[in-house]
Amino acid sequence: MTTLSSLWSDSADGQLGILMSALSGIAMALAVALAMTVYFRLSYRSWRDVVRHGLAGFAALALFAFAAYDMRHAALAYLGLNPSKPAVEFEIRMPREMLAAATDSQIELHTDRNQILALVDGVRDLADGRALLRGAVALNHRTADRVLVVNLPGKGTFEFRLRLPAEPHRSTEFGPWHLADRIASKLAGPIAPQDAYTIRYRVL
Repeated sequence: MTTLSSLWSDSADGQLGILMSALSGIAMALAVALAMTVYFRLSYRSWRDVVRHGLAGFAALALFAFAAYDMRHAALAYLGLNPSKPAVEFEIRMPREMLAAATDSQIELHTDRNQILALVDGVRDLADGRALLRGAVALNHRTADRVLVVNLPGKGTFEFRLRLPAEPHRSTEFGPWHLADRIASKLAGPIAPQDAYTIRYRVL
C-alpha cells in the first residue's frame, strides 16, 4: 500500500522544499514585524504618516499572503498533488477484518484516460465493527469515467464509481455515502452485505 508516511520518508527533496518555504515565511514575518515596530515608534502622526502607515500595512499583508500561498503549494507538491489540478479525498468503510492487512493493499483510480495510484492516509477502527480507510488521489484528466479500485491481496477487489462531472467543483464537506459498485471477494460471500462497503469523498 502506498502510504503518506512512506512517501514522506522517501521524499527528502519535498521535505526540504516545505522546510525552506516555512523558514522563508517565518523570516519574512519577523522582518516585517520588526520593520513595522520601528516605523510606528519613530514616525510622526501627520496625514503623510497615515498614508505611509497604510501602504506599509498593505505591503505587510501582501507578504504574509504570499508566504501562506507558497507554503500551501509546497505542501501539496510534497504530497504528490498538483495545486493547479483538483484531487479527491476519500473515506472508505469496510468490515474491520477486511482491512486488517491494509498495509498490503493498493488503491488505484481508473479512468478512460489513465490509471494512477492513490495516496493512503491510514486506517482507523469505527465503533460499529467496521474500519475507515482514508486517502487522496489526483484528477489529472477531464473525464466523468472514474472508478476507484481497492485491491486487498487475499481478500478481494472492491470498485467504487466516483459520481463526479468531468470538471468537478471543489468542496469543503464530504458528500453522501455510496455503496460499492462491484465486489469480487470470496470472503464477502456470494451476496455481499452492500451497506458494509461504502465510500464518500470531496474534491480538493
